[in-house]
Amino acid sequence: MGAAAAPQQSRRARLRAETSAEIKAVALRLLGEGGPDAISLRAIAREMGMTAGAIYGYYDSRDTLVTALIGDVYGSLLTAVEAARDAVPADDPAGRIVAWGLALRAWALENPEGFRLVYGDPVPGYRAPEDSPAAEANHRACAGLTGLVAAAWPRAGEVQPGTAEWSDFDDALVRQVQAEFPGLPPGAVALSLRVWARMHGPVALEVYGHLGRQARDPEALYRAELGDLVRSLGLAGA
Repeated sequence: MGAAAAPQQSRRARLRAETSAEIKAVALRLLGEGGPDAISLRAIAREMGMTAGAIYGYYDSRDTLVTALIGDVYGSLLTAVEAARDAVPADDPAGRIVAWGLALRAWALENPEGFRLVYGDPVPGYRAPEDSPAAEANHRACAGLTGLVAAAWPRAGEVQPGTAEWSDFDDALVRQVQAEFPGLPPGAVALSLRVWARMHGPVALEVYGHLGRQARDPEALYRAELGDLVRSLGLAGA
């Protein structure tokens, strides 16, 4: 006898999920149009033709909505960069670094509002809960970048010397890195954060429109930056 089919989602649950997704989409659009100050449940309700009371049935506060949004956005970004990295053989650390960087840029250009939510000006008055999915995603991103550097270690540490102590970093990140990369020194974590900064900087300039008038081909500039980055780690260009 075959396995029982999974129960179908009820119409009510499906409609609720669709409305919740629309609320998030409207919130991101308002962010893109008016900045972080524009996110409010009343404004979203007005855009959707809902009453303020009805929208509180989905999110009991603006901060609850923002927390859910950040978790979704960060998860989408990490799925994109991790998939790009994993499509490159593990024995090609330079290629994996470049793939991560290119995926970051592609995702940011496709999701500028999401990029601004995660990496732009903070939402006024918002305080993320300690168990926020954003904190977990941030540690996941740092661990992923540390993995890229770990694959290039110890050569990367030889050409990029520096000093760092475990006490320089967040305790949760330290525990995660030590569990996933036993024996890796704290200098590798410091270097991974510098790699992140070099990937992130040009993307932020492009998303916020600061390269449009100065550079006709921002992608070429970014690829050149990634090439210089991998060479600075003692790896062959990719």
